[in-house]
Amino acid sequence: MSEHLLRLDVNGRTRHVAARGDALLLDVLRESLQLTGTKQGCDGGECGACTVLVDGEPRLACLTLAASVEGHAIETIESLAGAGRPAPLQRAFHEKLGAQCGFCTPGMVMAAEALLRRVPQPNEAQIRAALAGNLCRCTGYVKIVEAVQAAAGERR
Repeated sequence: MSEHLLRLDVNGRTRHVAARGDALLLDVLRESLQLTGTKQGCDGGECGACTVLVDGEPRLACLTLAASVEGHAIETIESLAGAGRPAPLQRAFHEKLGAQCGFCTPGMVMAAEALLRRVPQPNEAQIRAALAGNLCRCTGYVKIVEAVQAAAGERR
């Protein structure tokens, strides 16, 4: 299969990438653009480790063809920090111990970011529903929910 030049809007920058028509967004982000914060987990859409935002909505990069998001705004975990400082949500995950091994954390943070943009003060049920597609084997989710609640409180 031949490569095509894709024009992708990633983290607020236009990027031109040569990729095959069947290239997954996950592979383009990690291999072509060196944005390795998006993690490769199950490769089947079951764990959520590869969650990114496309037009502000959570999307599994392991199931998304890169060509299908041409012309859409793609945000990865790298987009949240500014001026070398973690975003409030990232800081809350750190302070509330929402990240243990850290493997699921980028996907969790991106799913939570999408929720907080839609619902600035979510209740626990809304947080759990928003994170339902993201698996964590370390924390039991209590600390993750507390981190999202803390970040929501900071946005008031």
